[in-house]
Amino acid sequence: MPTLTLAISEDLKSTMDSLPEINWSEIAREAISNRAAEFLLFRSIVAKSKLSKKDALKLGSKVNEGLYKRYKKAFERLK
Repeated sequence: MPTLTLAISEDLKSTMDSLPEINWSEIAREAISNRAAEFLLFRSIVAKSKLSKKDALKLGSKVNEGLYKRYKKAFERLK
């Protein structure tokens, strides 16, 4: 099986060391596998899309604006 090496912060390393019962290699394998599956699904959906890149960016911008307004309103109610 191939090996992957990655860099992590000292804080994260300390946290991981404090939890020796967790198989961190398995966690990383699962996370990478899940992310790859999500990306492949996304790519298959995008391949079938009839939206241009410009249209998709415009739509994404509208969604972001709507979410911003929604969460801003919710945050203001918490004050």
